[in-house]
Amino acid sequence: MLRSAEVAYDAATAISQGRRERQEDAVAADFLAGAGIGFAVLADGMGGHAAGDIASKIAVTEVFSDLKLRAGEPAAMEARIGKVLQAAADGANACLGEYAGGRPESRGMGTTLLAPVLFQDRLYWISVGDSPLYLFRNESLLRLNADHSMAAEFADLVAQGRMAAAEAAGHPDRHCVTSVLNGAEIRRVDCRSAPVRLHPGDILLAASDGLQFLAEAEIAGVLAAERHSTSARIGAVLMQQLEQLNAPEQDNAAICVIKPFDPRPDTQPAAAESAPAARPAGRRKITLVASVSRRGGASSTCNVRDVPA
Repeated sequence: MLRSAEVAYDAATAISQGRRERQEDAVAADFLAGAGIGFAVLADGMGGHAAGDIASKIAVTEVFSDLKLRAGEPAAMEARIGKVLQAAADGANACLGEYAGGRPESRGMGTTLLAPVLFQDRLYWISVGDSPLYLFRNESLLRLNADHSMAAEFADLVAQGRMAAAEAAGHPDRHCVTSVLNGAEIRRVDCRSAPVRLHPGDILLAASDGLQFLAEAEIAGVLAAERHSTSARIGAVLMQQLEQLNAPEQDNAAICVIKPFDPRPDTQPAAAESAPAARPAGRRKITLVASVSRRGGASSTCNVRDVPA
């Protein structure tokens, strides 16, 4: 078993409002130097005037706090990681329900959730919704978590020959999510409770779907070109690529870049940070924050996916 001193993390977050009137993404991360454990929490709110921006912040705050409280005993936390992650998601979901229940104007609010957790070289996660978790390894970009969206369901129909590829690509509902946190029962949960072993040179990228205005080939190209750069630099370049698209419908985008086995002697741990505040309407801004220490009824299923060993 690796000692914690053998694994160090370089992690950074970045967030952009894009062309939207409000910031409905939130992200926080915590990777304490020398601890051999770290995690990120990312949420993409929905609901517009029904407080999608509040939904994402509630989810990030609740899940981050739950994981932070348990991180002081990493062995015990890892031994129960599936239950720990599920309980954190359930707690955030209940909090959303309580908030919306007392505020009629907030009914209909909801959010995705993505929370990767690392113990030395072992990766686990929980996700609800369509926010992707990518692994970049050996020039290839692989999505690790399930995609709870109609686009994924349409792709399955296309693979089965039950839907034309052109119809799937142009369907107006392809971006609709099929599972969210909204205070009701969570329809689908992807919870990785068996570890994915990370290798030196791997790069993890947690993101909201706003990053997917870039094609996966473009994302992979940035990671390949910047593989020796800091996580902060990688995040900045990805955000610059989004800006250069100049897409009139550019969604909010939030990311967390994590490079295991990549200590940076010129960086020092910083105080944990809560979820970012929403930006004023009508303004396009990119905010970058980086450090090696960062703060982010229907049955649910634990989805174990095939990934590189």
